[in-house]
Amino acid sequence: MQLKEEDKLALITTSHGVVYPWHCDHMGHMNVMWYTGKFDEATWHLFSKIGLTPSYLRENRRGMVAVQQDTTYKLELLAGDIITIQSGILEIREKVIRFHHEMFNGDNKMVATTILTGVHLNQETRKSCPFPQDIFEKVKLFKGN
Repeated sequence: MQLKEEDKLALITTSHGVVYPWHCDHMGHMNVMWYTGKFDEATWHLFSKIGLTPSYLRENRRGMVAVQQDTTYKLELLAGDIITIQSGILEIREKVIRFHHEMFNGDNKMVATTILTGVHLNQETRKSCPFPQDIFEKVKLFKGN
C-alpha cells in the first residue's frame, strides 16, 4: 500500500539496528520474522513519543494490541546491513490508532514498509477502551496539526 505524501510529513526515527547472521534464513537474507520484530521495536518507540509509555500502560492497566498489519518487502537485507526505521501516525480514533513504519538500509534505500492498526485495551476487562485525551493532544502535536 502506497502512502500519500501528506501522510509522510511527521516521520521520526524510531530505530537503528543491524542485521546479524542469525536473522538470515537459508536463502541468505533477513527472514520476515525479523522484519516484524524490528518494526515492533520501532512501534514501542513511536508509542512512547505520544504518551503510550510502559509506565502509562502499567499504571493504568492498559495495553495495546495489533489487529492488522500490511507489510511490503522491497529489497533484501543481508548479514551486516544496517537499518534505520522511520515512523508516523496515520490516524487516531476513540480506541484505534493506525501508524506506519519505513525501513531503510545503510544506503538510505527503502527496503520495507508496514502499516499497522492497534487497539487500546483495558487489561482488566480484556476489552477495547478509549484513549485518554492527552494522547490525542500529543498525536496532534506529533502530526503538526
